[in-house]
Amino acid sequence: MHYPALAKAQSLILAGDIVGAEAALVSLADEEGDHALVVALDSFPPKDLLSVIREYDGSKASVLNLLVTPQQFARAVVIEKQYKDLTHTHLRGMMNSVIFRDDQETYTPVDFLRAVGETDGGCDALADYLLEHWARVESFMRTGSFEASEDDGSVLSEANMIAAAYTRPRVDLDEITDHDWMEFTWLLRTECPDILIEVLTILRARFRAYTAEQESEDEEDDSHHDGGHVPFREGHGAGEGSQKKPADPDEESAI
Repeated sequence: MHYPALAKAQSLILAGDIVGAEAALVSLADEEGDHALVVALDSFPPKDLLSVIREYDGSKASVLNLLVTPQQFARAVVIEKQYKDLTHTHLRGMMNSVIFRDDQETYTPVDFLRAVGETDGGCDALADYLLEHWARVESFMRTGSFEASEDDGSVLSEANMIAAAYTRPRVDLDEITDHDWMEFTWLLRTECPDILIEVLTILRARFRAYTAEQESEDEEDDSHHDGGHVPFREGHGAGEGSQKKPADPDEESAI
């Protein structure tokens, strides 16, 4: 089925008018109903859908973010890395606005998490989302709690990590509901442990790559390397984000 609103939205995206493109899509819902927009989005290129939903503005409601299906969202979010947003700010805002949207009668947050995780490249996108909090996520896997005071810096073996992923965390959802990374991680562990294992495996690989790169740079600079010390919890206790981050292998890509 041909929808003129889609063609108009694509033209506006090419012109750089993202607000106008969103308005064109919303007009379709206004004129033909929400279901018509949902159906139309199946034929809307994921890169164009991404252009609109990644510009989420928390100060206003977004019809598109409220109506996009898990599969449509997953196809779009896996290519977000092409924007080379090193802070992943847009990714986190987009994820939170869609996964934790107010209308959860049709789809739940777990529906979106599962759809993204099962899409090729989806676990990498989930790892990008959690990158800033990777040390706390590791701690949560080991202790079952997000309390930083319980983190002693140890790292679970792969076998113990897998076993931990399939056990109930010590905290309940209502204790950490924040519509952000803690609720995101809690849901992955309780509802999609297989996906969380894959995400943590990716984060650990990035950390190892980061460590190897730092050691190589130290050797080139002829500087002293402190006896194999691994800063996996470096700066722990100094506040969120104080630990060093692993390298992101996708940082060199561009849209």
